Amino acid sequence: MSTTCRYAATASAAINPQSLRGMVTTPHYLASQAGLDILRRGGTAVDAAIAAAAVLSVVYPHMCGLGGDNFWLIYDAAKGELKALNGSGRAAAAATPKAYALRGFKAVPQRGYMAVNTVPGAVSGWGEAFALSKASLGSPLAWAQLLDAAQGYAQDGFAVSASLAYWLALDTSNQGPGRSLHQFTAFNEIFCRDDGRAYACGEVLRQENLARTLARLAQNGPDEFYHGATARGIADSMMLHGGLLTVGDLADHHADWQDPLRVPYRDFEACTPPPNCQGLTTLEILNILNQMDVRALGEGSADYYHLLVEATAAAAADRDRYLGDPDFTHIPADRLLSPAYGRELAARISPERSAGPLPPLAPGGDTVWVGAADAAGNAVSMLQSIYHEFGSGMVAGETGILLQNRGCAFSLDPAQINCLQPGKRVAHTLSPAMLLKNGTPRLIYGSMGGQGQPQTLAALTTRIVDFGLTPQEAVNAPRWLLGRSWGAPSNDLKLERRIPESVAQSLRERGHVVRSVEDYSEAMGHAGAILRHESGVLQGAADLRGDGLAAAY
Repeated sequence: MSTTCRYAATASAAINPQSLRGMVTTPHYLASQAGLDILRRGGTAVDAAIAAAAVLSVVYPHMCGLGGDNFWLIYDAAKGELKALNGSGRAAAAATPKAYALRGFKAVPQRGYMAVNTVPGAVSGWGEAFALSKASLGSPLAWAQLLDAAQGYAQDGFAVSASLAYWLALDTSNQGPGRSLHQFTAFNEIFCRDDGRAYACGEVLRQENLARTLARLAQNGPDEFYHGATARGIADSMMLHGGLLTVGDLADHHADWQDPLRVPYRDFEACTPPPNCQGLTTLEILNILNQMDVRALGEGSADYYHLLVEATAAAAADRDRYLGDPDFTHIPADRLLSPAYGRELAARISPERSAGPLPPLAPGGDTVWVGAADAAGNAVSMLQSIYHEFGSGMVAGETGILLQNRGCAFSLDPAQINCLQPGKRVAHTLSPAMLLKNGTPRLIYGSMGGQGQPQTLAALTTRIVDFGLTPQEAVNAPRWLLGRSWGAPSNDLKLERRIPESVAQSLRERGHVVRSVEDYSEAMGHAGAILRHESGVLQGAADLRGDGLAAAY
């Protein structure tokens, strides 16, 4: 009997897990349970997030992996301190516009070895976060314990989920964005059966090379990725195929601790990492909305959707004008997030008419969000990604690691703020978030979805704060996405079909180009949230659009 999977999301399918001890939520049930197991063994929220992220690197390879990047917000309850951690990689020393021009490229390609021009930073983020967990949060666990579950799923296998099966089928056909991944032999050897067919939902996928890499990392620590046999394997694979990354690029990499960006939102303080993270965009949207009476519009009304879309458009224009690597360019974050600028942008929004079309926004990438909270009050909001589904499509030799294509977001035009330069970090879509009240986390939340991340975070914020929805109700509620689909020449406003036609028609009359998509569209991203009530009770949510679970301890 064949195994089939389908999405059957309904609002009635949701539960509202609650706990006093701890909670982990991710877009895959195995990852959430791995994180929960770490909490049960006495680990911290940071330990749980690392274990969950490691499992996601195995069971959700279309969205994240060892070959990608991550961004973190970590709340240290003992110190009463929120920190941001930038685990994104810098461009290779050989990565220049001239290097691409000499190879005949007018843009960084989406697939193949020339799509890989930045160091994978994810493991460095894990390492720095774990060092904090040991030094400040009192973790009793060893590094290797956090990788146990991931190594087991890579070695022994796991049942392919609906989301992974969908993207495998699409990207091994001629219908997916970019080159069909069937063209890459090493990819086929992992993700396709002997008859050439991609693994289907419910079939068992094993990744033995990746298991061996995880075993090395467990034994030797996170530095193994940048200074050990794993680094040499990645660099040798790049050299063999004429790529740009070298052992020197890997050895020079480090993750960085940063101060989060913050803006007021009602009685809360909204926080994200600073640039090169696009959290700046999320906060700019909330800064606009904070100047307006969102509650008076009514949740789910045409006025509500119009306002949030227009605020998104204003913030997106600033992001495309300013967002890059602050080590290479000045980014006026203080001005963009000032109350005065929020009022200025809010005053420009007409309730009756769209401000007009934006330049085409880049199609979204695929990402995972991990949220964790423990009984001590520590909290993590973290995003990890390899950008487009399956990243570059390139597997680094015998390491089993899929390499990201985050660097295809670089421009080769030297006049652009996001122009490729050696050592530069690319403008990044990852945007984890927290809402603080009186200095402590009340809402820990995030979403995959590239351009959609700030939009979804604005939806969750307004629905939970302004309209009093529970986290699960807010995640379930109909969503929208302003942006461009793969292959489309311009932006449109995608609305889930559950949004009434009368609302869609009202938005059309205001000048929006509206397109209807399925009821629970994966294009809207996989969101998640953990709400900590004043009583200390944690209430979690996972997205019905994915394969996730909010697991309570």
